[in-house]
Amino acid sequence: MARPTLIPNSDGASFDTPPLVTPRNHVRPTYAAPQGPRFCATLALDLGTTTGWALRSHDGLITSGTASFRPGRYDGGGMRYLRFTNWLTELDRLSGPIAAIWFEEVRRHAGTDASHIYGGLMATLTAWAELRGVPYEGVPVGTIKRHATGKGNADKAAMIAAARTRGFSPADDNEADAIAILLWALETKGGVA
Repeated sequence: MARPTLIPNSDGASFDTPPLVTPRNHVRPTYAAPQGPRFCATLALDLGTTTGWALRSHDGLITSGTASFRPGRYDGGGMRYLRFTNWLTELDRLSGPIAAIWFEEVRRHAGTDASHIYGGLMATLTAWAELRGVPYEGVPVGTIKRHATGKGNADKAAMIAAARTRGFSPADDNEADAIAILLWALETKGGVA
């Protein structure tokens, strides 16, 4: 039987290769990690072509970064979402089982393409979580910004500065937003969706 040909994406990797994940931080929180067999990892996401993520592992270590889901030159329309699914599965495998997922709930987008991409990523995320029985919840943008900066309409620079004051070094606003979502979830909901 012939082996299928893998079509390369823009960075030369095959289509089934997960996107580059760039972890940025390894920060221990100042509050105690919950104990018990039920506690696993808590994941926060800022969905988009460049997805910001922050993960609190079972031992309380917070790691964050960005993952790019930009389509390659020869990719079909669904490859972005297939890569996102594979990335979530790998993150779940490497971090221990994910116990809860929090994501930024965007109600308005600047453009049509951004809204389509967000909707596709959110649909992929919620289907992935439903299949595994992982609770998930969206957090309104204003709630995240107000918790991080005190202003519900804070700009990108203010979100990055707020993450830095908490001891993180976000590479961009996507990562800063994911950190803010995770900290909001841990401080107001205990990380449980």
